Amino acid sequence: MPRVKQKEIARPSRLKLLVRRQRRMLRPLGLAAVSFVIVICGMMVVRSAETGGWAARLQKSFARGIDLRVQEIVINGRANTPEPQLRAALGVAVGDPILGFSVSGARDRIESLSWVQHVAVERRLPGTVFVDVTERRPFAIWQKDRKFLLVDRNGEIVTNEAIEQFSTLPLIVGAGAPPHAAELLDALSKVPDIGDRVAACVRVGERRWNLQLKNGITIMLPEDHQDLALAKLHELEQNQALLDRPLIFVDLRLPDRLTVRPKPATLVVPDAHPLLSPTRRAT
Repeated sequence: MPRVKQKEIARPSRLKLLVRRQRRMLRPLGLAAVSFVIVICGMMVVRSAETGGWAARLQKSFARGIDLRVQEIVINGRANTPEPQLRAALGVAVGDPILGFSVSGARDRIESLSWVQHVAVERRLPGTVFVDVTERRPFAIWQKDRKFLLVDRNGEIVTNEAIEQFSTLPLIVGAGAPPHAAELLDALSKVPDIGDRVAACVRVGERRWNLQLKNGITIMLPEDHQDLALAKLHELEQNQALLDRPLIFVDLRLPDRLTVRPKPATLVVPDAHPLLSPTRRAT
């Protein structure tokens, strides 16, 4: 078989090889650039969609063309917010164009729900809407004008529905009670032998508290330094079982004196304790 001369074999030049190699390297970068441009255009269309009907129609057509539709809605953190209310406030459903709703508008609507303290709404392309809810935490039940309302630690009203499922929460009563309840309940948590006996915390004149105990005794607290008054009462309870005695009220409003009123036909606490003074009329 005759040999083929080396000159007769066509070999690509170094320049052509270099061009081919560069094309192979640039091809993925080109695809990435096209994808980036598509996403940027989509976001621009979303902003424009909020300013005019023609832009909204253009955006919907764009979303259909590249099939950017909601495939999944993920809700995180919801416990007490009714899910139908939350989804209605979100304003988008599975199958809708994912770029066809306002994230800021959805956030504002959801945060207007009574249970919601804060919410984050995100688009996760190509097809997921993520909702992260932070709910208000029930702190106490507020009785006002014979109605019951659930309030959070800051005194904000959460809801007036299904209150019975939170019946183990502390009961606060009276005008102006919610904003001041956290300070009192925190102080009571430090003296559980007192706190466990409390049936209701009653705000008096929007300036101080009375504690209504389960056995009918009323504890009258001062306007200031209620934690010190409770510490004094805790000491008496530990040493003399004061709250197991047949009393109508225990008055702690004066820092240097404790006054009690016994029930009729019963004896007051013995005079042995220096904090106890003769019974006087409560005002």
